[in-house]
Amino acid sequence: MKFSFKNDYSEGCHPNILNALLQYNLNQQAGYGEDEYSLEAKKLIKEKIKNPHSEVYLVSGGTQANLIVISSVLKPYQCVISAAPGHILNNETGAIEATGHKILSINTEDGKLRPSDIIPVLESHTNIPHQVMPKLVYISNSTELGTVYGTEELKELSDFCRSKGLYLFMDGARLGHGLTSEISDLTLERVAELTDIFYLGGTKNGALIGEAIVINNQDLQQDFAFNIKQKGALLAKGRLLGIQFMELMKDDLYFDLARHANIQAMKIKNAMKEKGVEFLSDTYTNQIFPIISNELIEVLSEKFEFYVWKKIDEKSSAIRLITSWNTGDEAVESFIEIIQKEL
Repeated sequence: MKFSFKNDYSEGCHPNILNALLQYNLNQQAGYGEDEYSLEAKKLIKEKIKNPHSEVYLVSGGTQANLIVISSVLKPYQCVISAAPGHILNNETGAIEATGHKILSINTEDGKLRPSDIIPVLESHTNIPHQVMPKLVYISNSTELGTVYGTEELKELSDFCRSKGLYLFMDGARLGHGLTSEISDLTLERVAELTDIFYLGGTKNGALIGEAIVINNQDLQQDFAFNIKQKGALLAKGRLLGIQFMELMKDDLYFDLARHANIQAMKIKNAMKEKGVEFLSDTYTNQIFPIISNELIEVLSEKFEFYVWKKIDEKSSAIRLITSWNTGDEAVESFIEIIQKEL
């Protein structure tokens, strides 16, 4: 059987979560997120971000989180600004547009947004009321290209958005990986301070399913639960999500799992760099994008699954390799062995 480097959710969940689901299985609990495990999970998240005024909501997936957040905070004539590689643009089947909101795309080489990227968009949307109104800036950390925001970058973007009356929303599907990157100086506490809304992704970091939406802007908290229910995301058995995030937040398991995935990816990256391999983007998270020959891609494909991300020329392409919380040394060493032999 081939080992998959296609994504970071091929496995089920961390054993701590599975054991907890079994341990609490027969305990009767209130429904719809009012169970003791969900309440404890939310309490733990608030403690970690050091913001008791934030509100936490648990939903099952990232696309669900994105469309509920964006559709709830925007008026019908308002729109979203996103970097071109953004998940809401390329991998959510028009979910945001289906809620009636346009996405304005900005091309950036590293997948990140800066004030200088956004200013031209604002300047080109002043024909009121004939154009949509930019109102929300969507970013992800780590980005779809595996890059991360530093504290100063996020602060500059946050200050800019607040000065322009824009909401700042961070997609955190891989937030754990972004924060535990060896080059990151950003903390969860600072993320909560500098964004209006963000979410902690569990699906791609050791959970069966689940994302924890954190609303820091108190003006956006009112009636948010109605949007979750209306979009079909309020689970009757909310304990399923609560138990998972309760376990992930205990003893910083969430960050330990993400750190492990990053370390495994960096082993592969460093081994390839030693062989002179170039990369599509310089990443320090669990996503790497090496540029290799099509012949080597065929050799690697015999034992491993991964995406061919982008054609570079007739002879080479960039592939995407993603490691997970459960990627073991054997798979990494086997991959590196082939690289060392073939290059």
